[in-house]
Amino acid sequence: MLSKEERKARNAAFWDTFKKEMRSTKSSSGRAMSWVSYPSDVKDIYIRLETDQDGARLCFDIQAKDQGIRSILWEQMTELKKVLENEMTWETIWIESFTNKEGKSISRIEWRNDDLNFYKDEDWPLIRQFFAQRLVEFDRFYQEFKDILIALAD
Repeated sequence: MLSKEERKARNAAFWDTFKKEMRSTKSSSGRAMSWVSYPSDVKDIYIRLETDQDGARLCFDIQAKDQGIRSILWEQMTELKKVLENEMTWETIWIESFTNKEGKSISRIEWRNDDLNFYKDEDWPLIRQFFAQRLVEFDRFYQEFKDILIALAD
């Protein structure tokens, strides 16, 4: 079991390396991108990278407090499902009602690799590769369709 300080140092080492590896990768829009904190440009939509002993996940979270707004955004994403899944080379998991770690009910679309373990050093390159590939794929889709989501959320 790692101490809080050891976990913090491990997290910092992993994410710093990932940031450096992704520094030269531009968004499909041509601009520089902060891949670790991917900007959704839409209030209540968050793109998250998660990794732990259970795997690695790229998550597209719809966290609107207003259930109506959340439903509209979810419905739009399901209308774009075929386009999104054609862009991604990994299985897409659709969860309309998901309870996050804070106990909030959200809607989530995720891509996950459960065979990876953040606490195994030998998995780190594979986790970074998984994140990099999924983010670039997702970005190609998102840059093309995010204006629809922005209009719906306003």
